[in-house]
Amino acid sequence: MQTYLEFEKDLADLEGKAAELRAMARKGGGVDVEGEAKLLDGKAAAMMADLYGNLDPWRKCLVARHPDRPHAIDYIDALFDEFTPLAGDRNFAEDAAVIGGLARLDDKAVMVIGQEKGNDTKSRIERNFGMARPEGYRKAARLLALADRFGVPVVTLIDTPGAYPGKGAEERGQAEAIARSTEMCLRLGAPLVSVVIGEGGSGGAVALAAGDRVVMLEHSIYSVITPEGCASILWKNAEKMREAAAALRLTAQDLRKLGVVDRIVKEPVGGAQRDRVATIRAVGEAIAQELASLSKKSPAELRAARRRRFLEMGDATLA
Repeated sequence: MQTYLEFEKDLADLEGKAAELRAMARKGGGVDVEGEAKLLDGKAAAMMADLYGNLDPWRKCLVARHPDRPHAIDYIDALFDEFTPLAGDRNFAEDAAVIGGLARLDDKAVMVIGQEKGNDTKSRIERNFGMARPEGYRKAARLLALADRFGVPVVTLIDTPGAYPGKGAEERGQAEAIARSTEMCLRLGAPLVSVVIGEGGSGGAVALAAGDRVVMLEHSIYSVITPEGCASILWKNAEKMREAAAALRLTAQDLRKLGVVDRIVKEPVGGAQRDRVATIRAVGEAIAQELASLSKKSPAELRAARRRRFLEMGDATLA
């Protein structure tokens, strides 16, 4: 069943009416309603193209958080062969919000690490809604070190509102764990391609996205803080999230202009949730192309270019 966002109410009405007409026809009665249903389909398609062709930053946030978007586990299942999960941080526990392991992409060994939100109530609770604890980032750092040791390229899939801010996480060194994972990304002697598939929130996202190439889906977001959090700090009012979203420059289009991301993967009209198969295929093609472009660089060249990339970040402006 299609889940509609708050700004899609009129679209939901049109598609609902078309579905009702077809349901009536299936029940019989000899009334030919297909022509009317097709007319409604055309109006709905035009409305959807208009809506998604003019999304403001806040609406992009809503689309990026859509529960039906493909999650990390969907990309791993569809794009990678022989995925072998590697669990635990060898210190405290396993964190289900971060999944990772060795796999094959186009018959080549890769390390894939993803942030997983879950797709129903049970799995969302189990995976803490994609908000990793220190053990999740320490597991990621361990897998990055393993990839570095054997020269295996790394693919990271970013989708988190941010690192878990709970008391226990802070007591176990959340900030240090995030810094350690970020450091391992920067020290990696193998290619690292990071893809923001939904939300890229705060240091919890940067910890896995300090790569050679950062790719974003067209309607994903990447920001130092959520719009609600920013609004609470600046205006003491979370309802100012629309103004905050615009000020944060968190869309893929703005970040591409600013040099924060390297590539934008176009989504189907209506967002990734409308055609998951096409979206996953497009992401797979982008990953393969970026890895191919990095494959001939030595570890020293990769580290130097990565260092230069992040030191130069901020030179570009939207002015």
